[in-house]
Amino acid sequence: MPSIKVYKMDGTEAGSMELSEKVFGAEYREELIHQAVVTRLANERQGTKSTLTRTEVRGGGRKPWRQKGTGNARQGSIRAPQWIKGGVVFAPKSRDFSKGMNKKAKVAALISALSKKVADGELVVIDQLSVKEGKTKEMAAFKKALNLDKTAVVVMDNADEKVILAARNLEKLTTLPVEQISTYEVVANAKVVLTQAAVKKIEEVYGE
Repeated sequence: MPSIKVYKMDGTEAGSMELSEKVFGAEYREELIHQAVVTRLANERQGTKSTLTRTEVRGGGRKPWRQKGTGNARQGSIRAPQWIKGGVVFAPKSRDFSKGMNKKAKVAALISALSKKVADGELVVIDQLSVKEGKTKEMAAFKKALNLDKTAVVVMDNADEKVILAARNLEKLTTLPVEQISTYEVVANAKVVLTQAAVKKIEEVYGE
């Protein structure tokens, strides 16, 4: 069973806690993590692009001039691709980019990603997270105290509006409630910061 240090918001140690072997000590599954990230990014694509082919452009129902005798190249329609305002060859069309991933694979990917963070020393646990005034300087001090100089995601046990407000102007720092944690958020950030309560919630949901 892996053990990890617990820190306060000011960076001082507050003790340690045992982590669930099933959630934070799982086997590294790169293929599942890759699938989860690709699925997330694909589902964010809107796929709304669309241009007109020559059959959809208005006009051009007759030949612009006769086939022979004019000295010009033969043309069938002024809406052919080589004409200004003509149709587009192999025009991009709206499509659905969304992908699916079964629930067991999603859970396995998340557990694997979290376990890799623990193994690499990139997961930080804090005893609690709260700010008094919801000011940026409060979260800036927290970020500095825990050496979060690279990208980091702070996972809270609840959506504390003051914390969200205080952190939203800080570069490379993201906050989200534990219910929204995903494989993408874990691997896209250099460090993952969890409150002790968030760790317990994750273990309750995925440690069964």
